[in-house]
Amino acid sequence: MKFTIYITVLVAGILFLACGPTDEEKASAKLNFAQSLLEKNDTATALRHLDSIPRLYPKAVYALNAAKNLVSEVQFDLLHRKEAQLDSLKVKIEALEKPFRKEKTEFDRYTQYIHNRQTFQRAWDRSYIQVHLDEQGEIYLSSNYHGEKWLDHTALRVYDQGDDAKTEEIPIGDPNNHRSDFMEAKWEKVSYRNGKDNGVMEFIANHIDRNLKAVFLGNEYYYIILESYDKQAVKDALALSKTLKQKNALEAEVAALQKTLNIN
Repeated sequence: MKFTIYITVLVAGILFLACGPTDEEKASAKLNFAQSLLEKNDTATALRHLDSIPRLYPKAVYALNAAKNLVSEVQFDLLHRKEAQLDSLKVKIEALEKPFRKEKTEFDRYTQYIHNRQTFQRAWDRSYIQVHLDEQGEIYLSSNYHGEKWLDHTALRVYDQGDDAKTEEIPIGDPNNHRSDFMEAKWEKVSYRNGKDNGVMEFIANHIDRNLKAVFLGNEYYYIILESYDKQAVKDALALSKTLKQKNALEAEVAALQKTLNIN
């Protein structure tokens, strides 16, 4: 990244000042140091040094003006780079969205991503794990049981050949431990929100090629072998979640830079 050299202007200004270690000379040295940091791509540290010049040397008129101009130049360059990164992320998200359909009901604050293999029509009458994701990148796992008798399950363990991961317990009566019945059928759904999956999703995504099993833990135990498409759904959702969060963070950074630079 090339930056305009302001030293010539500084030297000319300093000639009008008295001899000795003036504020202009000290500020000029700090400005030079900030420029060297920029050449090393240490933008954050360089900006901290530039921002400190007005506070440390308020009478260094030439240096203050040079620092202000350089900060604007750095911020414009940073804005352009972040906008390019944002464009690349949007392209990546379009590809990651392909296995999902988007839905938003009157009860949803944000658009929900439903994996094509985990729609209600495909899954209502089976016992399985389900991944939930929204447009903000917030993600969580649920264990869904369908059978003839209650399990009263409160947790889930996924395992294979001595390796395992286990969720936190969600007690009966918690709003995230839901149950219903109709005729002879029983349904239980436990949602592990806010990180309470305790690494189970990452475990599944990292061992997608293994013959993973799951046990629903409660007053009764219920064992299933994870379907390949349910494992893939977890892996797909985690990848999309991370990218959506990166996009949202970048959009906030771009908006803040645009506000600083008075760009509408």
